[in-house]
Amino acid sequence: MLKRPLALFAGLVLSCSSLLAQAADTLKVSAIPDEAPTELLRKFKPLGEYLEQKLGMKVEFVPVADYPAVVEALATDRLDMAWLGGFTFVQVHLKSPTATPLVQREQDAKFTSKFITANPEIKSLADLKGKTFAFGSISSTSGSLMPRYFMLKDDNIKPESYFSRVAYSGAHDATAAWVQAGKVDAGVLNASVWDKLVASGKVDTSKVKVFATTPSYYDYNWTVRGSLDPALKEKIKQAFLSLDPANPADKAILDLQAASRFIETSPDNYKGIEEAARAAELLK
Repeated sequence: MLKRPLALFAGLVLSCSSLLAQAADTLKVSAIPDEAPTELLRKFKPLGEYLEQKLGMKVEFVPVADYPAVVEALATDRLDMAWLGGFTFVQVHLKSPTATPLVQREQDAKFTSKFITANPEIKSLADLKGKTFAFGSISSTSGSLMPRYFMLKDDNIKPESYFSRVAYSGAHDATAAWVQAGKVDAGVLNASVWDKLVASGKVDTSKVKVFATTPSYYDYNWTVRGSLDPALKEKIKQAFLSLDPANPADKAILDLQAASRFIETSPDNYKGIEEAARAAELLK
């Protein structure tokens, strides 16, 4: 009488084991949506193919709707790895202290944000009083948190009382488009996206100008969930560190990531971001 239930149970165990094995063979990766979804996918495709070769497993890119979705998915082990900004890393790390930042681009150790305008009368932050201003996403390190922090720290500017209107575009490229179209008097975006928009001709530099740059700070990194197999973490880290700009195929991948090369990073590098977020009352 027990043989049939036992057989069914064994079948279920084997089926679950098969599904777990399949899941373990796929690295689920995402990124904060700081640019258009099509652009994020375009940038990730060659990197994903490279990682598949290096790791010997499938790599799947999982798009997300917003910044909090990436934080929650990585902190609850529904993602294996994500491209995070400094602030989103801090949020993940507070929820999941074992989440591990593996690598960052060389320039992420000294990242900056650019203040831009299409109004020729604006030459400094002092000229923006009473005018309209755009940040990126409210959860963006380079498009919101750090520019806001430096405005308050260095110029005693509280955006909501200093500007006539504060808006959030949702992404760096959207901020540039808003400024160029005259939807706002000025805005702020990260230096890397600004350089890319200029190089690709997607912003008209005869109209839109940089009028200020923030001090430097740590920003983006690739972070893996804390429960990921340590051997796999190491393989992923070495795959990034092995990307060689002298190799044309590797350089193409690095160029899409706006990276000269990747270097190791650690949670300690982001303590300043956490302090800035607490000062801005964005963390409790």
